[in-house]
Amino acid sequence: MLIYKIFKADEWSELEAQGETIGAPIDVTDGFIHFSTAEQVVETANKHFANQNNLFLISVDSSKLGSDLNWEKSRGGAMFPHLYRTLLLTDVARAQPLPLVDGYHQFPADTGI
Repeated sequence: MLIYKIFKADEWSELEAQGETIGAPIDVTDGFIHFSTAEQVVETANKHFANQNNLFLISVDSSKLGSDLNWEKSRGGAMFPHLYRTLLLTDVARAQPLPLVDGYHQFPADTGI
């Protein structure tokens, strides 16, 4: 199952350059890297990245994260995937731009989101 992380362009560039990341500032504060499922990621984009451009949608195969990935109750009682280790560039299945068009993020058509 693919899970998703939205990164600002500079955060994605840093991951590409460093080969790993402890996540965005909110991830550092919370002590884990926040992910969303395909069903959750649009709401995540709207809630936490409204009107922000220069974003990337990062896809990760959850089965490759092992026991470091925990599913925990969050927004509205929904179970969200949280990664309790650094995210490695080798964990990333795909990274795609997430452009903002007329105030809405345009998710890549081939993701099915």
